[in-house]
Amino acid sequence: MLSIEDYAARFDEEPGYLDFARFGPVGAAVVEEEAALLPLLARARFGSLDAVLGPAPHDRVRAAVAALTGFSPPHIVFQPNTSQGLMHVMFGITGGVAYSPAEFPSVTFAARRAQQALGVLEPVPLTTESGRVSPGGILDQGLPPSVVAVALSLVDFRTGYLADLEGIRQVIGDRLLVVDATQGFGVVDAPYALADVVVAGGQKWPRAGWGTGFLALSDRALEHLTPVWSGFNATDVEGTPMDEVPEPTRGPAKFQVSNPDPVAQARLAAALEELARVGVPAVNARMAERVAQIIDLADEFAIPVTSPRAPAERAGIVVLEPEPDRLTVLSASLHNHGVAATTRAGHLRLSAHASTGIETLDMLRAAFLAYRSAAS
Repeated sequence: MLSIEDYAARFDEEPGYLDFARFGPVGAAVVEEEAALLPLLARARFGSLDAVLGPAPHDRVRAAVAALTGFSPPHIVFQPNTSQGLMHVMFGITGGVAYSPAEFPSVTFAARRAQQALGVLEPVPLTTESGRVSPGGILDQGLPPSVVAVALSLVDFRTGYLADLEGIRQVIGDRLLVVDATQGFGVVDAPYALADVVVAGGQKWPRAGWGTGFLALSDRALEHLTPVWSGFNATDVEGTPMDEVPEPTRGPAKFQVSNPDPVAQARLAAALEELARVGVPAVNARMAERVAQIIDLADEFAIPVTSPRAPAERAGIVVLEPEPDRLTVLSASLHNHGVAATTRAGHLRLSAHASTGIETLDMLRAAFLAYRSAAS
């Protein structure tokens, strides 16, 4: 096991970084993993590439994802990013898919492109309160019989709202539950096994860098999803198929296009293995403490917080929404004090992690103080 203090010490981002919902700076485990592999790829010493290009990286990353999701390794396949995983899923669905139009574009684009290309997926818009998909909202709206799947984000990227997967599963019945877990995976101890599809990237909260992700599928999803774009490495033929195009394999490996980057696989595996050693609940508790402190600071300086305040409804995102004519002043104040954040569509998003230190909170306080002085 690894203590939360030792885990946090494995990261070295600059003080003032509060933009983990955009990108999570990688830690020592990922840096060390890549540093060990790059010389092998640079020199290609005889026999040294077998361990890198063989099945070991696939097995390792699937085991690492399985330890944090509850899906078994045979139900997991590596993906280079969330969007590609969602494309595989949406292109494979026949029938109605209910989702909020306010979802992150990885969901909406995949659904629309599948509809436009194949004509067998029917987008069904969910009416939500500020984009928050909830069991009550789904129940009030009702789902037509044509809906075979419901897609949503575990944590909404705009509002920071943490979805109630247990309640949504109860409401939608035996329809496929498709979860884009990117804004929560690694810091939320969610009941992922209730979903039929879990897809996430590793560049945010797992802090594994770009080019990393996974797709986890239930037996029901494997039965219902068609592998529309399935590559040469997604068959049961040993080695690379030559002079023929065999049928896709039956497992989740059918949702691949080409051989994955083994260094990216190693980075994701290393990040998740270290995360498993400390435990997601410990990371979540430290992150929740920092989020509460950020909310307290915003309240102290009378900056409106529009993201959820209840711990059960939030993850690592705090959304601030000052008056429209003051948003630029707040953004400038944060910038001038070295606080990294995301400003979008009339609001400002702060996001903390377990490695967020007191110095960062002090910098945030100074920025808020300067903002209050400028605004008044």
